[in-house]
Amino acid sequence: MATPVEKLVRSYLDHLTVERGASPNTVAAYRRDLARYTAFLAGRGIVDPAKVTEADVTAFLASLRAPTGGRAPLSVASATRSLVAVRSLHSFAAAEGRTPTNPAAAVHPPKAGRDLPKALDIAQVQALLDTPDAETPMGLRDAALLELLYGTGARISEVLDLDVDDVSPLLGDPEAGLRLFGKGRKERLVPVGSYARKAVEAWLVRGRAAFAQASSRPSAALFLNRKGLRLSRQSAYGVMQKAAAAAHLDLEVSPHTLRHSFATHLLDGGADVRVVQELLGHASVTTTQIYTLVTVEHLREVFLAAHPRAR
Repeated sequence: MATPVEKLVRSYLDHLTVERGASPNTVAAYRRDLARYTAFLAGRGIVDPAKVTEADVTAFLASLRAPTGGRAPLSVASATRSLVAVRSLHSFAAAEGRTPTNPAAAVHPPKAGRDLPKALDIAQVQALLDTPDAETPMGLRDAALLELLYGTGARISEVLDLDVDDVSPLLGDPEAGLRLFGKGRKERLVPVGSYARKAVEAWLVRGRAAFAQASSRPSAALFLNRKGLRLSRQSAYGVMQKAAAAAHLDLEVSPHTLRHSFATHLLDGGADVRVVQELLGHASVTTTQIYTLVTVEHLREVFLAAHPRAR
């Protein structure tokens, strides 16, 4: 039987889905964070949300930032995300009259140092894009995925949500843009370069059918797995890892790395930061401006390495 805390979490997740219209990815992230929190409280013998104190929430935050049971401590960003979920849960409970107070209201997230996005240089991106084998359906799919990620700066979820009909306009009109739906289902139109167009067309014409026939129920998804189903985020991450290994890139990469690289290379090329903001679908230019710091840092590194009197 579910404990009162577990029942509260279920109610809150339903509230996120139904009343606030949160995306499936957001709800899944909250579910993971709150499952960790519920387990932590259970370990302290707390099953009633009304019994949770500020000290309990503070102890939970501290546990996230400490190595336990062979698990590495969470990053500041991950710990902050978990705390946001906990604060939201308790705010919901207090507003609904399920608890007399909000014990998390005064618990603040840890302060983060400036963590600049990790971008590849142009040569590294080129090496990555050159790895898929264009003679196989798998290679055609991977090439289209990588080219589209780098060519549009899209989030991986935005690209994996695309259907074939969404990219059809690109094939007949070289001036057509691609409609993407970002956070909060905010729509934006982004241009698509010739390399990404050609890669998507090659996948649709010469590769996709080999994957589509594996399923008895045809999928409208642009990117498919071997079973003919929509490609998952985990599989897309695997595509990146495979490409990075083949390109001999000795660093951590993810689909988001190509988004970072897209923004950084545009700014390096002289693009206005507000144009990059629109292309990335950032609600605030402040979020985009962190990429200007990446380019400044790059200039500093080049200066220190190349100027004879820099050091």
